[in-house]
Amino acid sequence: MEKKATFGAGCFWGVEAAFRRTQGVTGTKVGYAGGGVDNPTYEQVCSDTTGHAEVVEVTYDDEQVPYEQLLTIFWLEHDPTQLNRQGPDVGSQYRSVVFVHDDEQRAAAEASREAVQARFTRPVVTQIEDAPPFWEAEDYHQQYLEKRGLASCTPRLAVVS
Repeated sequence: MEKKATFGAGCFWGVEAAFRRTQGVTGTKVGYAGGGVDNPTYEQVCSDTTGHAEVVEVTYDDEQVPYEQLLTIFWLEHDPTQLNRQGPDVGSQYRSVVFVHDDEQRAAAEASREAVQARFTRPVVTQIEDAPPFWEAEDYHQQYLEKRGLASCTPRLAVVS
């Protein structure tokens, strides 16, 4: 059965690429969620005034890939202890967040966050929230790395490919 999952883990380009490589993922879209502006533009989101996070909406077949596996990818793709930033990218649009679509996802995300916290000495700041409206990003952001012939936007991800 096809389901949706939504993750914010910093810049959405590399995160989308990681999910696209996952068997059982049937589609990905990058976009914005969690803010107070309808249909925001990239420029508005980057102003850090809309409240939106850069997110990846993942469509997946839960018979081929369990939600818990998507959570594992999410945790590996960013540092969940950085508040409102990922490396040089700073602002609430880069926050670590799991937007859950049902009670099962919430329970899995909360259990997963607890397990991840055990591996860090610093607090995991990842938010877990009900999925708000998803606003698809501009076309030039979709599959950004693939369109440019890049494996990754970070050296660590390039090794994983």
